[in-house]
Amino acid sequence: MMAAASSSSLYSGSKLLLGFTCKGKKMPLKFRWTIAFLVVTLSRCFADDDHEMEEFLKREHSLSKPYQGVGSSSSSHWELMGDAMVTTDQVRLTPDMQSRQGAIWSRIPCHLTDWEMQVHFKIHGQGKKNLNGDGLAIWYTKERMQKGPVFGNKDNFTGLGVFVDTYPNEEKHIERIFPFVLAMVGNGSISYDHERDGRPTELGGCNAMVRNLKHDSFLFIRYVRRRLTVMIDIDGQHEWRDCLDLPGVRLPQGYYFGASAITGDLSDNHDIISMKLYQLTVLRSKKEEEEEEEDVITIPSVDNMELIRLGQSDEGMSGIAIFFTVLFSMVGCIFLIVIGLVVYSHWNENRRKRFY
Repeated sequence: MMAAASSSSLYSGSKLLLGFTCKGKKMPLKFRWTIAFLVVTLSRCFADDDHEMEEFLKREHSLSKPYQGVGSSSSSHWELMGDAMVTTDQVRLTPDMQSRQGAIWSRIPCHLTDWEMQVHFKIHGQGKKNLNGDGLAIWYTKERMQKGPVFGNKDNFTGLGVFVDTYPNEEKHIERIFPFVLAMVGNGSISYDHERDGRPTELGGCNAMVRNLKHDSFLFIRYVRRRLTVMIDIDGQHEWRDCLDLPGVRLPQGYYFGASAITGDLSDNHDIISMKLYQLTVLRSKKEEEEEEEDVITIPSVDNMELIRLGQSDEGMSGIAIFFTVLFSMVGCIFLIVIGLVVYSHWNENRRKRFY
């Protein structure tokens, strides 16, 4: 409606501009053609803003109440694994009990080029802060229905994992606040590092206080033009907050969506209320289409991953490490200054001796 209204007002305004000046005289032809070009360009810009991307709910890849598509039959779209169970209100991946793991996986591979997943979830339990665990994960992977240590899924997975990590394993990194949302892309040979909370392989993330909320919590995952965007809505304001935005992420088609969770000595209820997948129709130039047809993705990867890790290693320095780095740098500078003054003093003294 906004784009249509804007284009209409531009068109009606252009009729006045093209026809007459403020004194009632006609404009020169060249100037009128210039105005016409600007009007058309602006109207296209307004239209592109609203119509460049459209979304369509894909029910065969979505999970919502009353969960009729969940079951063990071959006709069901979703399948449960481990301790996961379906209730009238949610799919409970794990109960608030120790040493449990569960998952739900789509049976149908996704062959969409551009997509958006919106996850409505809830993490709650009796444990106090830092006495709860371990978290849940949303998956888009080649493998499915395989138990493992990575939030209830197998390690060395192939594809994308977005983790809501509720327990800090690496205590020395006190600057990171948990729960923490992070993303990782695996190629089948990259292991998730539990002891370091996935830092060596993470693409980025954000803290998200998602436990025991009285309002709804949502996770947003978008993959468009090989760009991965993750956002969260956890404040009850119905507003998305940026968490991760990274270009150069290469994900093959034909993988499966899923969700999993795990508990250890500490526990929580990990619930999925809904997972809604939207197909995004994105306008592409002919050149872009040809380039994507030629560059077929077969193995998940991320461009410039070494630079991302380098940035994270700098960002991940503890306060003590930063203090000592600055301290030794200052000591080094002072030492160089002193050496320089001593050398200058000797040089100056020798010079005076020669002079006299």
